[in-house]
Amino acid sequence: MPTEQISNINSQTTSLNILVFGAHPDDCDIKAGGIAALYVQQGHRVQFVSVTNGDAGHHEMGGGSLAQRRYREAQAAAEVVGIEYALLDNHDGELMPTLENRYKIIRTIREFQPDLIMTHRPNDYHPDHRYTSTLVQDAAYMVTVPNICALTPHLEKNPVIAYLSDGFMKPYPFTPDVVVGIDAVVEQKIDMLHCHVSQFYEWLPYNSGSLDTVPAGASERRAWLAERLRNRFRDVAEKHRDLLIARYGEEVGAHIKYAEAFEGCEYGSALTPENIPTLFPFFK
Repeated sequence: MPTEQISNINSQTTSLNILVFGAHPDDCDIKAGGIAALYVQQGHRVQFVSVTNGDAGHHEMGGGSLAQRRYREAQAAAEVVGIEYALLDNHDGELMPTLENRYKIIRTIREFQPDLIMTHRPNDYHPDHRYTSTLVQDAAYMVTVPNICALTPHLEKNPVIAYLSDGFMKPYPFTPDVVVGIDAVVEQKIDMLHCHVSQFYEWLPYNSGSLDTVPAGASERRAWLAERLRNRFRDVAEKHRDLLIARYGEEVGAHIKYAEAFEGCEYGSALTPENIPTLFPFFK
């Protein structure tokens, strides 16, 4: 790409809009909470969107009261790093890739005008995750078509889409194009997840049979959660050490402890070696 064209891209994206779609409140946080904090520190705008309201994710409560609780938890998490957090009012566990839901995603994308969209991959254990991915993929390109959702102004360019990381191997494993070190913001990311009390201290431990290991006090809980989360974030860095070194150089990349990883999706505009430094401005 000519130098002049690269300069134009950089000047046009001095302030980035980053839009992250997860299926449930806390999905975006666990996969992209660190990078969200980094973007905000550089003056960029970040919005997390939960495509369901989370009203089924608990063993003792549900429905409207749980949805409202999870909305409050999401807003508390957003305040930790200074992002926006929206919940779409679809039932947890019942999400389907319908035309109506596709239109919701198209309008959300158009209204936010993102430079970069992130979401789940389409192969995942949870149907809500799979269908969130399908809906975002199906909205790609359509966001540029004026006669689709005609009352919401269309985008002139299809945004770049990237997948959030996962460990699923079939039909093909997650293959990152970008890995970002989050050491400087890992405590903020843990603080975000600490806000999702209904999930990390109640539902998920119950579902995994470990509820009796959760401490009672808030500070003890936070320390308990931090130990488990740091291991997960450390695993990402170790697994993709080669990409960290390639992006940051040997001196820095070899010593990054915690990371998040992202893979380009072919449905949006291409994620390329030329636009990665602009969309992920963390490697200088």
